[in-house]
Amino acid sequence: MDRLFELGSEFWVAAAETLYMVAATLIIGGAIGLVLGVVLYSTRPGSLLPNRAVFTVLNVVINFFRPIPFIIFLAAVQPLARYVIGVGIGNDALIFSLSIAASFAISRIVEQNLITVSPGAIEAARAMGAGPVRILRTVVIPEALGPLILGYTFIVVAIVDMTAMAGFIGGGGLGNFALVYGYRQFEPAITWAALLLIVIFVQALQFLGNWLARKVMRR
Repeated sequence: MDRLFELGSEFWVAAAETLYMVAATLIIGGAIGLVLGVVLYSTRPGSLLPNRAVFTVLNVVINFFRPIPFIIFLAAVQPLARYVIGVGIGNDALIFSLSIAASFAISRIVEQNLITVSPGAIEAARAMGAGPVRILRTVVIPEALGPLILGYTFIVVAIVDMTAMAGFIGGGGLGNFALVYGYRQFEPAITWAALLLIVIFVQALQFLGNWLARKVMRR
């Protein structure tokens, strides 16, 4: 426990790094995933803007990358991170890799939730003269917003888990803090302190996501 007090400042820096990585990944990966998911939904056969070629290519790409274990994906994407953002190690490199991985997962969640929107609501909008883009913006996405929030919440929790691998490419965060100062130095109190804070983060994010989804679905 004394060792944990000695590392107090590093502990809270690691906590801030975890929150930074999660927030940045959610913003970048969430936006890309939303666009990909909307395109998947819109171009699938029988949808608003059916395009077999676009749907097939995008579907195959997403299905190819989604099953790859993140630690392998992290190593594979490292050269691309160096080319795009200039660094292959550290928190920014992890955010780059996390954003790509999260965007593929989010795109599938977005597509699946948009599919659940009642065809009757879409047909009613068409009958009133609304075009495909307007239907997406005013009917499909608003109708699926509650489930989408829950889906994003699930992904955020997964992102928190994946930040623990930051240490493999020289990054920080609570996961790396627990490994370096707790597990490798045989300090279980440090490991458990980091673990408990991660659990608190996850519970808070899950509570917020559930609360937002309930508010949206009650409207």
